[in-house]
Amino acid sequence: MPLVSKQNTPTLPDNDAIVPDMLHRSMSIWHSFTLGFAVVSPVVGLYAIIGVQTNVTGGGWFAALSVCLFMQLLVATVYAELSSQFPIAGGAYKWARQLGGVTAGQYAGVIYVCSTIAMLTTTAYTGGIWLGTFWGSTDGGGGMMVFWGAVFLLLCLFLNLAHVSVFKSTIALGVYAEIIGSFGIAVLLFFFFRQYSFSELFQHLGTGTAPTETAAFLAALAIAGWAFIGFDACSTTAEETHQPKRMVPRAIFLALSAVGAVVLFNSASLILTFDHDALVNSSKTSDPVTPLIADSFGAWIEKPFAAIVMIAFLACGASVVKYTSRIVYSMAREGNMPAVLSQVTADRTPRNAILFTVSLAGLGLLLGLNDGAVATVIAFGTGGLYAMFAMTTGVGLFARLTGRWNPALGELKLGVWGLVINILAFLWSVFELVNIAWPRAYAISANAPWWQLWAIPLVLGSILSVTTLYVFTNKIRKNSKYSF
Repeated sequence: MPLVSKQNTPTLPDNDAIVPDMLHRSMSIWHSFTLGFAVVSPVVGLYAIIGVQTNVTGGGWFAALSVCLFMQLLVATVYAELSSQFPIAGGAYKWARQLGGVTAGQYAGVIYVCSTIAMLTTTAYTGGIWLGTFWGSTDGGGGMMVFWGAVFLLLCLFLNLAHVSVFKSTIALGVYAEIIGSFGIAVLLFFFFRQYSFSELFQHLGTGTAPTETAAFLAALAIAGWAFIGFDACSTTAEETHQPKRMVPRAIFLALSAVGAVVLFNSASLILTFDHDALVNSSKTSDPVTPLIADSFGAWIEKPFAAIVMIAFLACGASVVKYTSRIVYSMAREGNMPAVLSQVTADRTPRNAILFTVSLAGLGLLLGLNDGAVATVIAFGTGGLYAMFAMTTGVGLFARLTGRWNPALGELKLGVWGLVINILAFLWSVFELVNIAWPRAYAISANAPWWQLWAIPLVLGSILSVTTLYVFTNKIRKNSKYSF
């Protein structure tokens, strides 16, 4: 397909909220919602954390999950306010650039791209396990896990380069798989197999590897953070959504609210159905859910259940590719990445940005050959996105207080409540970032290297240091150019 050069298309000035029609507006509110739902993904979120939660906290983590969802809804409200006024590709990156300045935008862009690519690598690594399981691969070695992760990424690449109708159909199928499969199974468990009273949801806290109940609750909050990220995908694809100032904020709320409800209900169903010792034992395996489901419904359900989870992971992975590639595209359009990544095809698809995104995630997969290294990628995928939440809510609060941003001009008008919510969302984001990054020896394997314990501060610090060096070098180069 022929490429349209960046030089032949209009660029978006930093102080201009008018959206150029460079990408194809093919998404309705339903498509924006399904994209956000697929990225957050109840299956990917819950099934990725349930084993760790049970092992570290011992139980009683339902309360932490509920608190985390409520606070993330406050963060989503700030994103909805911003997107109702600035519906631009790249979302939070572009908001940081417009409201906080070019330098703030550069920091935001680097953190955003690195963390979402880490998120994609994590999704491919874990999704590859389900892909291999479905096709009968029982080899759990690092090499095979990387192989299936690579196959998973190639499928996600195909879905993003195929006709937009193929992508939409896959995402919709993923949503239906989650609703009919995981949620449907949870409904059956809850109404027909439940064994315990609701008090069981809050029992056993502090009986895991965490030394105290307080430590267990804080760890539960940190782990729960993974289950409620990705709703910002709706804002990064705003230029491809019809009537984005009205539809994108609604899609953000709908996606996070729907996912949150499913995650809470599914986790409650599992906790109230299965014996605590069974949950503890299953949490020590790579797949803590399927054996429990098979115990209730019979071995026949293993294959259909694996298919449901595999489809949900593919929908999530394909959505994360689209989500991340639009951030890359937006940065390239602003001159913060190579211009070739801002080129679009004749059907207005940022193909180069998509290829770049998948390639970097593929390189990250190679770290899966080392358990410690892949654990670092997984940890940073969560911590980096909470760093982005903290920066976005922080820039929004600063811009609101200094008059750089007037939320009353947006479609979503919250009045004084907007300021209150922004303050709470910022404080929560900073707290959760520190909480996730906090070194917890009891949350990792006993023989893990020291750098895995400090993974998030080390990786985030390295990224910020390199970005700072780039910003200062760039300024020196520009000053030298103008001095002659």
